[in-house]
Amino acid sequence: MNYSDKPWLKSYKLGPYKLKATCQPYPVEPLWKVLDNAAEQHGRKTAVQLGERTMTYKELREQADALAFALVGMGIRRGDRVCLFLPNCIEFVIGDWGIIKSGGATVPTSAARTDEGLLHELTQSGSRVIICCEADLQRVMALKSKTAIENVIIVPDFGSEGLKTATLPAGVSGFERLIEENLGKSVAVEIDPMNDLCELSFTGGATGLPKGVMITHFNRYANLVHGLGWMMEPLSRAIIGKSSVFITIPLFHAYGHALIHMAAFWSLRVIIAPDPRAIEDIVNTIREYRPFLIPTIPTQLMRIGKHKIGRVNSLFFSASAPLPESVREAVMKDMGNPIGEGYGLTETAPIATLNPSAFSKITGFMSKEKRGLGVPVPDTEFRVVDPATGQDVPFGETGEIILRGPQVMKGYWPDASGLTEDRWFHTGDLGYMDDEGFFYITDRIKDMINVSGLKVYSTKVDDVIFRHPGVQMVVTIGVPDPEREGSERVVAIVRTKEEFSGKVSEEEIIKLCKETLAYYEVPKMVIFKDDLPITVTGKLWKKELRDEFKEILSKKG
Repeated sequence: MNYSDKPWLKSYKLGPYKLKATCQPYPVEPLWKVLDNAAEQHGRKTAVQLGERTMTYKELREQADALAFALVGMGIRRGDRVCLFLPNCIEFVIGDWGIIKSGGATVPTSAARTDEGLLHELTQSGSRVIICCEADLQRVMALKSKTAIENVIIVPDFGSEGLKTATLPAGVSGFERLIEENLGKSVAVEIDPMNDLCELSFTGGATGLPKGVMITHFNRYANLVHGLGWMMEPLSRAIIGKSSVFITIPLFHAYGHALIHMAAFWSLRVIIAPDPRAIEDIVNTIREYRPFLIPTIPTQLMRIGKHKIGRVNSLFFSASAPLPESVREAVMKDMGNPIGEGYGLTETAPIATLNPSAFSKITGFMSKEKRGLGVPVPDTEFRVVDPATGQDVPFGETGEIILRGPQVMKGYWPDASGLTEDRWFHTGDLGYMDDEGFFYITDRIKDMINVSGLKVYSTKVDDVIFRHPGVQMVVTIGVPDPEREGSERVVAIVRTKEEFSGKVSEEEIIKLCKETLAYYEVPKMVIFKDDLPITVTGKLWKKELRDEFKEILSKKG
């Protein structure tokens, strides 16, 4: 048996329910049909909520239509890009749907982006309109002449009632006023779902200049169908139009952005966390609203685990990075439910695998979940290959994961590069598949550490160090070995829990590692830091740490 036999198909089960082996044919329709369907079928249901502010699906469609009309009036045409430079807010959701309805492609950008980063994304995308907060207007205007931006739309700052600027500069419009002036109006833009973009997201900024990822209407629509829509289909009657999803992650991120569309696909109420870093606020929202689905990322779960939420009938879903086993166990022990996992990338729109077993356990269909990132979603082909030869490796052996499917990007902007001729995408992730078709990630190729020719997987070292009760966060990196040219040394950087500050030693961590790891996997140095750098997408920033500690290690010799 080989990967082309798709051994994962035998694991397509949600408890007693057999899940579909294929979701073909996929809708060849504009993505905005998802919102229109939700508004027509569940128009009175709450679409989005932030604090006390709510909006129904009917209202969301009306405001998205009004914005689309305004954008077309500004000259936006099919295929044009519009930058959404906003924090987590309801205007982000309206703006996204409005851009898509205008025929444009959303360029979601972090509100924490530096001027240099913002300029890069604006110039590379060729965005003609940008939607931003009033507080960022001066920054945007200072960059405008260096870009293709023709119009700026500003949103009141969070907590403000209306704009503070009395007279807006030429080419600047107020978001709320545009909506008010165009309510009841709409546009009909013809879309080619297979080729037209709904999203141009930039990824890879933690390792170099970000690259634009071209996601078509078809890519995203297919991912809604064969993603969570496929896995939870047996329970759809109890979920559609009746449940909620609490988005705790940045909306600009591919993960958060896709959740907006997924929620509309099943008419779910979206509860938005205005600040993904405000863990206490997130915990309080979980306690108050008990949302059905809580997508999150490992760095958030590391902090959530410190709070005793207690038993809640919610499904936590972790993605974006591997989830340490000790973090999983701590959260499960507190809340009583397993944490679902999946695997994906910006380039896969974003879901590539899902683990149905965690959801089976929370619904009572299984007594115990199977760990791992799950199985490829329908109609998605996976292979694990030797990075050096490109040949398939046996089941259970580590290699690079490559994949293809209906959700895989059109390519990297602007020339649709990044895929092989037969449309395989090389993920750059190292992992393996077991005999049941479940996949597991061991590391990124670029994060694998080379110790005198021996491979060290940084996530494996992380998992061991996380077993120490005093560790809140850890990141393991490789830095050049000053004594062995071409070799690296293993360095672990640790942030302890507050109550363990100053009480955990380097010797303790190294001793713990020696009990489990091979001699070459044991860190040569353990450094304690009060703060670890986090990327705008919530991941630990290994590149910055490598640069910082290369010099330290060379001095220590």
